[in-house]
Amino acid sequence: MKQRIITGIIGATVFISMVVLGGLPFTLFIAVVASVAMIELLKMKKIPTLSPIGFLSLFLMWLLLVPTTWVDLTFLSHVSKVEIFIFMILILLMVTVISKNVFTFDEAGFVILSTVYVGFGFHYLIMTRAAENGLALVFFVLFIIWATDSGAYFAGRAFGKRKLWPDISPKKTIEGSIGGIICALVVGVVFHFVFPIFSSYVLLFSVILVASIFGQLGDLVESALKRHYAVKDSGTLLPGHGGILDRFDSLIYVMPILHLLQLI
Repeated sequence: MKQRIITGIIGATVFISMVVLGGLPFTLFIAVVASVAMIELLKMKKIPTLSPIGFLSLFLMWLLLVPTTWVDLTFLSHVSKVEIFIFMILILLMVTVISKNVFTFDEAGFVILSTVYVGFGFHYLIMTRAAENGLALVFFVLFIIWATDSGAYFAGRAFGKRKLWPDISPKKTIEGSIGGIICALVVGVVFHFVFPIFSSYVLLFSVILVASIFGQLGDLVESALKRHYAVKDSGTLLPGHGGILDRFDSLIYVMPILHLLQLI
């Protein structure tokens, strides 16, 4: 427990400092964090990082991660990074043939889905911080996710009886999930009163509900991954907390959804 607390304090201090700093330092910091997360996924699938497929996976993830303007400055400015990504997918499929299925279709699918999951997840975190009121928005979403986790934990311990999804996460309960949403609503409203960043209460409550509900789904997605690949934690970088994906699973799941629904 002591190690977990120390790691949590140090990790939170570093991350919050980078969020406050913003700009290029924040982008580069997130690029490092995302790279570690991608390496954790590759290890789950037993794909060596120091291999052609490992390097290609990281390249695809970086391609989706970086701001679009970074790609526009290259000699391929007339081609979007999504088009480059699609071309690389075709190359991955070609490799399954050339390697005579040493690199399988299943592994190609894993690489593609993983790069989208990590790359776009952290990309939209960078884009949110770069917005006009990005600092407040990032902290708002963080507070909602933290409130959901805390509320779900305490409500689950006090009232939890019915399992939410026992095949994936046996300890989570329906009562805990509802408690997490209620806690997120309270924290979100208080945050909005102190730092009003939304134009209407409809938008405020929409963001809170989407962030809280999909934050819990993001946690379940990562739990399903770990259960499928029979690992306890995504990594060991954060003593007492597991890996990067264990700490960022909800955030990188929520950010793209909030943007795609045009809520932020």
